[in-house]
Amino acid sequence: MLPPTVTDSIGSLHTKTHFSPVPLSVLKGDSPVILGVDEAGRGPVLGPMVYGISYCTSQYQDEVLIPHYDFDDSKKLTDAVRRDLFHKMYETRDIEDVGYATTVITPTDISSGMLRFPPSKNYNLNQQAHDVTMDLIKGVLDRGVQLSHVYVDTVGPPASYQKKLEDRFPEVGAFTVAKKADSLYCVVSVASVVAKVTRDILVESLKRSDDEIIGSGYPSDPKTVKWLRETQTPLFGWPIEMVRFSWQTCQTLMKDGNNGSIPIEWEEDFINSKKNMAQQWTLDDQNSKKVITLDSWFI
Repeated sequence: MLPPTVTDSIGSLHTKTHFSPVPLSVLKGDSPVILGVDEAGRGPVLGPMVYGISYCTSQYQDEVLIPHYDFDDSKKLTDAVRRDLFHKMYETRDIEDVGYATTVITPTDISSGMLRFPPSKNYNLNQQAHDVTMDLIKGVLDRGVQLSHVYVDTVGPPASYQKKLEDRFPEVGAFTVAKKADSLYCVVSVASVVAKVTRDILVESLKRSDDEIIGSGYPSDPKTVKWLRETQTPLFGWPIEMVRFSWQTCQTLMKDGNNGSIPIEWEEDFINSKKNMAQQWTLDDQNSKKVITLDSWFI
C-alpha cells in the first residue's frame, strides 16, 4: 500500500499537501506537544522537494520513539529501514501516536516561482520553503493542536528564520531552528523519514520504464547528467513533471547548441537587459533621438 502522502501527488503538476489524522493522545493535552520540520530533495534537479512534519507528545517521544525505534537523519538510514519506519506510522499503526503531514512541491511549481518575470518578482527556493513550513505549522494549529515547542531544520541563517517563525506564531511556546536538527531531535528525524520516503516513491514514479536509470537526481550525479543529455529534446527540453528548469544545469544544457538545442531569445529579456540597451533601435523624431523598443509597436 502506498503512503497517503504520495497518492494525490503522483502525476500531478502542482503542489499537494496531506495531513494525517490528529492522534487522540495529542488532543488530550496531558503532555506538551512537540513538532519537527524537515525536507527532502532541496538540491536535486529532478523530482519534487518534499516538506515533512511530525508531532507527538514529548512523553511519547521520550518513552517510545527514542528507546524503541531507530529514527535518525533519514540520509543515514537505509531505504528499507526508512520505509519500514514510515510503514509503521501509516499502515500497521505500530507507531500510532505520531501525527504527520507533507507538502510536495513539484518541479513545475518550483521552476514557475524561481523563473518569474521580471527577476525582481522571483519566488526563490528559501521563500518557498519558509512559506510551506509556516503553512504546515498553521495546518496543525488549525486542527486544535497546542504546540509547546517546534524544531526546524534550518533553511538559511537560523537566527533570522527563528525570529520569523516566532513573530508569525506567537501562540507556539518556543521555536528552535538549527542546522542538522534531524540528527539532534528525534521528532525532526521522524519528519525527515516521512519526507524522504515520500520523495523517493514519487521519484520512482517518474520513471517511464523499470530499467530507466535517472540517478539520484542531483546535478553532481553523472547518471543524472547522462539522463538529462540523452532525453533532452531540442525545443522543450524535458517533461515538466520531472525536471526543475530553473536549475543552472538545465539552463546550461538548453543553451548548448552542440547538443541540438534550439536557442531562444525572449523579447522581455532583451528589453530589460542593460547590456543590450545600446542595441535598442532609435528613430529620428523631428531631429531628436527617441528610443523605440519592440514592445511599443504592438497593442
